[in-house]
Amino acid sequence: MINRTIKVFADFDGTITSEDVGEAIFKRFGRTERVNRIIEDLLSDKISSRQCWDELCSSVDIVSKNELDEFVDKIELDPAFKEFVKFCSVNQLELIILSDGFDYYIDRLFNKSGLTGLEYYSNKLFVDENGTLKAEYPYYDSDSPTSANCKKNHIINNSSDDDYTIYIGDGNSDKEAAQFCDFIFAKNGLLKFCSTEKISFYPFKNFSDVQNKLSELLNKKNLRKRHQAELKRKHAYRAE
Repeated sequence: MINRTIKVFADFDGTITSEDVGEAIFKRFGRTERVNRIIEDLLSDKISSRQCWDELCSSVDIVSKNELDEFVDKIELDPAFKEFVKFCSVNQLELIILSDGFDYYIDRLFNKSGLTGLEYYSNKLFVDENGTLKAEYPYYDSDSPTSANCKKNHIINNSSDDDYTIYIGDGNSDKEAAQFCDFIFAKNGLLKFCSTEKISFYPFKNFSDVQNKLSELLNKKNLRKRHQAELKRKHAYRAE
């Protein structure tokens, strides 16, 4: 294979996990009818991701940290993800997690699975002294409304134009970011988006699928960069 640095960017909710953890939290602790309406508004592009999270937080009257921890602990990671992390390490693939969800449950789920030290970027969530859920958005960019944590910016900031970039995702917050990568693994909403927009992708169900395909790519003499992604990155680099 050509001697080129490969960067792997992966979504968290619904990609690494068995379900969308953030959405599940608010469906469990928020007012159901309001939560469903807020999510529908997000998916129909009536509100931004940041506005969605703020409204979802306000839909929860009160929750204790213990209740939240007990709920999060029931969530499962993709059984193949831990092996995929080892695969990336052995093959010197830089793995970065990009989540439009929250550090609160990412840390807890990674720690539970013995996956400490993984590099990730996300929004922040905490329970205040009154039992109110509060969210913070350290990586917000108003030019990227589909993700309160601007995934596109992380890809630009953590890769060079010479790198071969890979994106793994499943949903609404991945639509913009994936377009900046050379090879896209997609399922669910991201798969539908790529199909509609005629963006090349490889469908996957779990990280075993991803690992098997990546093994094939690593054995190629040449990795062809996706032209439209290359143009988008060059434009972004010039704009910095």
